[in-house]
Amino acid sequence: MLSGWNALGYARSQMGISLAFHIVFAAAGVALPALMVSADIRHRWTRDPEYLLLSKQLAKGTSILFAVGAVSGTVLSFELGLLWPQFMGRFGESIGLPFALEGFAFFTEAIFLGIYLYGRGKVSPGLHLASGVAVAVSGAASAFFVTLVSAFMNGPGGTDPLAAMWSPSWPYQVVHVLLSCYQATAWAMVAIHGFILLRDPTRTLHRKALALALPMACLTALVQPLSGDRSAKHITVAQPLKLAALEAHLHTEPRAPLHVGGVPDLETGEFHGALAIPGGLSFLAHGDFDATVTGLDAFPRADWPPVIAVRTAFQIMVGAGSAMALGALAVIAAAVRRRRMPDGRRWLWAFVILGPLGFVSLEAGWLVTEWGRQPWIVRGLLRTEDAVTSFPYKAAPFWLFTIVYLFLGAAVVYLLAKQIIRADRPHEPSAGAHGA
Repeated sequence: MLSGWNALGYARSQMGISLAFHIVFAAAGVALPALMVSADIRHRWTRDPEYLLLSKQLAKGTSILFAVGAVSGTVLSFELGLLWPQFMGRFGESIGLPFALEGFAFFTEAIFLGIYLYGRGKVSPGLHLASGVAVAVSGAASAFFVTLVSAFMNGPGGTDPLAAMWSPSWPYQVVHVLLSCYQATAWAMVAIHGFILLRDPTRTLHRKALALALPMACLTALVQPLSGDRSAKHITVAQPLKLAALEAHLHTEPRAPLHVGGVPDLETGEFHGALAIPGGLSFLAHGDFDATVTGLDAFPRADWPPVIAVRTAFQIMVGAGSAMALGALAVIAAAVRRRRMPDGRRWLWAFVILGPLGFVSLEAGWLVTEWGRQPWIVRGLLRTEDAVTSFPYKAAPFWLFTIVYLFLGAAVVYLLAKQIIRADRPHEPSAGAHGA
């Protein structure tokens, strides 16, 4: 993955850990408000006090994740300037507009989250609900604008602000990223409440929370593969080297096979222990089993990304996504047959197992995007090694921020677990009914 623990290695590792940490909170910040609003709406429809309590707990969880996401996002903004001065100096004007709009969305989310948290009973019910919707919309908008920057770095269509903002790959990458946020968060919520129900099936609040998150989890799990297919077909045309790296496809050839699993040998182009589907890669890339797929041999070796790492991350992403999609189909089939949500112990265990795969797929997909762009920080325009700072002492900030992230991660787990335990107490629903 890295060219040793040199200056570039430390800079890339620090940026990678920061992004891997931040993306979890960013994704939850997009999806959790939507679930919060859904619980609020169900309370207004049913007057069930448990839905009111659930919306309050989700709001508290949103505020915790929002706070940590704000901290880690601020660190990232500093790291862009401190670790990659050549990138910011050359392309700062190009990416300034989407970053400015992301900042506007961030502050909008903060304002309306405050109204939602502290305005219950102090503003009109309609305004209170509208503030929750504003939190959900602005969270999605924030992710939208940040993803535009990533799309520019992966496939720049020009360097003036408007051309940079609307690069050719933005529709595919934005849709894929937003779906992954809702998918990962919903499946995590399904797993958490499924685990609690395994311990005590009588906890009706957690059964309602499961019923709230499961439709979002299933829907996104089924739509995401379609989005991924569209992205892959775009990459085939716009970034053929990246596609070749995703599949470790060494030689340009017609009727290219699709290899599932296994370990590639980059010197011979052979796969060890893989399931080969004749013409499969040609069909996925071009919709034609006999189409020619460009291989790594069509490009200089110096321009290759870390192929083994990219393909491994891609296989993990596809494997996790496929498991969630199959799980979603099984849930829907069972729900149609039984005319109710499946919630027996076997199903709950399945939810617990599938739950973490959303964030596994999200992190793996991010690695595919970032590793697949290497050795460029802006594909075709600026190499990563040419953008890194000349500051020699990078080990100290790397280890410092790693420790800080570990501390923040532990604090978040503790605070969220505390909120879930509070919701699990028998007396809480009645307290929620009185607005406590």
